[in-house]
Order: sequence, then C-alpha cells, then structure tokens
Amino acid sequence: MKTLLTLLMISLPALALADSNPDKNFYEHAAQGGMAEVDAGKLAEKNGSSQAVKDFGAMMVRDHTEANDKLKQIADSKQVKLPDGPSMTQKAKGKMLEHKSGTDFDKDYIEGQIKAHKDTLELLQKEIDTGKDADAKKFASEIKPKVEEHLKKINKIAADEGVKVSQKD
Repeated sequence: MKTLLTLLMISLPALALADSNPDKNFYEHAAQGGMAEVDAGKLAEKNGSSQAVKDFGAMMVRDHTEANDKLKQIADSKQVKLPDGPSMTQKAKGKMLEHKSGTDFDKDYIEGQIKAHKDTLELLQKEIDTGKDADAKKFASEIKPKVEEHLKKINKIAADEGVKVSQKD
C-alpha cells in the first residue's frame, strides 16, 4: 500500500503538468495541422495532375513528418498528449479532396495549402509572441522559416497554374 501511495504521489505532478501546460492548445493544433499536411501531401502525390503539385505534396510529407516527429518528442518530454490525427474539420476537407481529380484536384489542393500555411504561420507567430512554454516557442521559431518557404512555393505554383487565390484567406 505504501508503494502504491508513493508511486501515486510521484506520478501526480507529471499528470498535473500535462494538463496544466500553458501551451497545450499550441501543441494540439500544431500536431493536427502537421498530420493533415502529411495526409494531404500523400493525396497530392497520388492524385495531383501537375508535377509541381505532386512534388509539393512529397515535400509536405517529408518536411511535416520531420516537424511532427520533433513536436512529438518535445510534447512527450512534457507529458503533453498529442491528438492521434487531424481535427474533424481537417479530416472532412481531406475526404472532399479525395473525390477530386485532375485540375480540379490541383486547384483545390493549392487553395487549401495556401490557407493552411497562412493559418499555420498565424499559430506559430502567436506562440512566438505569447507562448509560455520555452520549448514550444523555440519549436515555433525554428519551424516558421520552413512554413514561410512552403507558402512562397505554393503561391508560385498557384501563379504558374493560373489558380486565383483570395487575398482575404
């Protein structure tokens, strides 16, 4: 009984830390976004009609898998449980994209990637500016230039493919 109480007392601070991490939302949203990028990238490799879209998809799989692994290591070290997959909204968008093909697929994928990368940059900047967890802030700072590079590339693909993108997104 004493051993059980001792184990419980030792594990409680770790459990409390996981629930009380001030940047838990950042970890969750970053993980969901990263997993959605990998899923969409795989779809682009398979269903994209232009080589630029296929290549961009492959880059998303590679870069976001690497970032997801790094985020998971940080979260694990802080006992922050990450979601198992993208959000319901992200899954729904992925399902809709699965049913597209040809230039319709490319257009929707490009538009989705531009919006997703803008949203990710907002998430990262918010973490950099107001985050409390030093490791989360460092991760956001380190990953932000890569996300900016992705946004620049997908905007170029949009221009090259003649995809008009709303400026308000």
